[in-house]
Amino acid sequence: MNNVSIIGRLTATPELKTTPSGKSVTSFTLAVKRPRSKDETDFITCVAWNQTAEFICKYFVKGQAIGITGSIQSRTYTKDDNKRTVIEVTVTQADFAGNKPDSSSAGASSGESTYDSTYDDYLPFG
Repeated sequence: MNNVSIIGRLTATPELKTTPSGKSVTSFTLAVKRPRSKDETDFITCVAWNQTAEFICKYFVKGQAIGITGSIQSRTYTKDDNKRTVIEVTVTQADFAGNKPDSSSAGASSGESTYDSTYDDYLPFG
């Protein structure tokens, strides 16, 4: 079984991209505070496709809390004769978590982001 559920804060406003075959995709990083720890934070790389990617890019901005569900995927590639491995969460569902940003940042897709609060202590549940 390969199921992941995470609540964290976006470290940057997600950007929607399109593959050559026409699929929507976004890649982003979540800051997630470790349980029972004040100073330890994990930065989790995530990727979302199609309608999920479009939803995330339309409604979420840097610093905003987001809950995601998906699975862990690994892939390898070679760069400069070095084999590299990437481990990321492939997002199948995204949900609102925590407080909403103010109304002036609701148009995240316009590229304007006013919510930050520098990750509000990275959540759960701060």
